[in-house]
Amino acid sequence: MSDEADITALLKKWREGGSSDELFSVVFENLRRIAASQFRGENAAHTLQPTAVVNEAFMKLMGQRVDFKDRSHFFALAAQAMRRILVDHARQKRAQKRVAPELHEEPSIDGIDVDVIALDGALVKLAALDEAQAKVVELKYFAGLTNEEVADVMSVSLATVKRHWQTARAFLFRELEKT
Repeated sequence: MSDEADITALLKKWREGGSSDELFSVVFENLRRIAASQFRGENAAHTLQPTAVVNEAFMKLMGQRVDFKDRSHFFALAAQAMRRILVDHARQKRAQKRVAPELHEEPSIDGIDVDVIALDGALVKLAALDEAQAKVVELKYFAGLTNEEVADVMSVSLATVKRHWQTARAFLFRELEKT
């Protein structure tokens, strides 16, 4: 059975009242890879670790008892959960410091340091203009999916994903320069 079929079957089993333990053991490495991609190039002293992001995101998803349609739907919602966790963490750090966050605490897009709170605000603005473009950013940036995986999750062509990413990235850089 393929990875996609395994995960979809386990989601169905969980939805019907099964344990989330088996599901977690199967999706953990994928989620850990996604979270780790957010921390590449970060300071080793970063106060939030990929495993903590994975554990918290998984617990939130399972606590909501979402009716996951399939593997793609699960990972799309996991990306949203990870985004919320990273944004909330950045807000807490900022509140504790009462000053602008240090750049090494922030992730990057194309090698440019990004304030995750500013990115979240820019994504909200982008979603109001074009929800599909915002979804592409969320899946690529917060879930670490490739263009091909994003196309699969969103059920669009690879060319559409590339076009949305290019336009969204330009919009985000303009918005982030204002902050």
